[in-house]
Amino acid sequence: MNGLTLVWLRNDLRLSDNPALHSACSGRDPVVAVYVIETDRAQRHAGAAAAWWLGKSLCSLSEQLRRIGVSLLVEEGPAGRVVPETAKRLGASSVVWNRRYEPGQREVDSAVKAALKARDIAATSFPGNVLAEPWTVKTGGGTPFKVFSAFARAVREKEIDAPLPAPRASKNRAASNIEPTPLADDTSAVWTQKIDAFWDIGEAAARKRLTHFLDEIVADYPKGRDIPGVDGTSMLSPHLRFGEISARQIWHAATAITHEKPAIASAIDKFLGEIIWRDFNNHLLYHNEDISTVPMRPVFDHVRWRKDDDALHAWQRGETGIPIVDAGMRQLWETGWMHNRVRMLVASFLVKNLMIDWRVGEEWFWDTLVDADDANNPGNWQWVAGCGMDAAPYFRIFNPVLQGQKFDTEGDYVRQWVPEIAALPERWIHRPWEAPRDVLSSAGVSLGKTYPRPLVDLKASQARAKEVLSGRDNHGVSAARPS
Repeated sequence: MNGLTLVWLRNDLRLSDNPALHSACSGRDPVVAVYVIETDRAQRHAGAAAAWWLGKSLCSLSEQLRRIGVSLLVEEGPAGRVVPETAKRLGASSVVWNRRYEPGQREVDSAVKAALKARDIAATSFPGNVLAEPWTVKTGGGTPFKVFSAFARAVREKEIDAPLPAPRASKNRAASNIEPTPLADDTSAVWTQKIDAFWDIGEAAARKRLTHFLDEIVADYPKGRDIPGVDGTSMLSPHLRFGEISARQIWHAATAITHEKPAIASAIDKFLGEIIWRDFNNHLLYHNEDISTVPMRPVFDHVRWRKDDDALHAWQRGETGIPIVDAGMRQLWETGWMHNRVRMLVASFLVKNLMIDWRVGEEWFWDTLVDADDANNPGNWQWVAGCGMDAAPYFRIFNPVLQGQKFDTEGDYVRQWVPEIAALPERWIHRPWEAPRDVLSSAGVSLGKTYPRPLVDLKASQARAKEVLSGRDNHGVSAARPS
């Protein structure tokens, strides 16, 4: 079978604006796609929530590819071996893919490229997963950016490539005798049965969500994005993580709206800043060591993090006694997603109130978030912890009570996810431990029984964190429980 092109799909599970697929389908040669469930040691493997999403996304993509005459094969094993062997078995003359930026992944890609060339198989990579390739955005001195605001200005000055159309269907493109891998839409696990109810998955669902966001939500985005109890964000993060939609598609769709509705241009600009933040995290991912384990700024090397399994498990279960923290952690467990404002609060609480290593929290998010990717998940955790580039300083410690009162004013979000305190009045919903006994009693709340007391005293733990993280005191950390 001469001239066959193999498209190696990774975090780009879409037909539209897929440069590698577009290139493969531009000629007259047969095209086959392959997705490899990679077991290479050099890179991180998907968490449980992401693996669930992946399975459903591949089912959707396989049907889309079939309609344009492309079979999707799903293989498992080290990509450094599987991709070259698959290419050889199919008689491929070339393999194409869209680039990725995590150091371990780049190591794998380099090994694959070398193995293909050794077999006289052409290997070509394309830009397709960010607005601008990480090495193309530099400071005036030619170095990588460390400050987001300057990085954002540089990206905005670039001309973002227009999205590519999806390949048209072609019977001549199909490779004879190559059937797609049979895929099952499996939601048998108890946990994935829960989160399945919250999501539509695939390229069509991503486009539908983007359209809904731009038509119905974006005008109020600057304010709504901070209110966890309303539908005020794009909810595109998992679709972006798996490449069911591209950053370029979002960018051009959003900027087109500004021409139609100039009155909401500032709201669109605010939203596009978040798309640039995603690029910034990929920029950091590319220019640093493994950011899931190595601080980008070793400012906390002196810290002896606490090991407290009981506190960690309480945080994971949403039983810390701090309502908005518990609401966020329960939302995560039920849906595989958490509101961005609340992500910052629960992370700050773990790192700066409980003094538990940020990497422990990052690992939990990696396993439970459907949108956890190699750049945003560790990049955002390092930002909260204070060891990332352009990160929140060590002395910035979110007060979850004040944050709850400001962004969940009536307690709608807390009441949804922490129903055992739902009957408390607004005044006490974010600080039930301070509520009078008669108020607690009338709301059916018994602290320590129906709802836990706070794991730590917020004021004392914040003061302690500032001492420890500043380096002034590192003789162990503790914070007394409130009486």
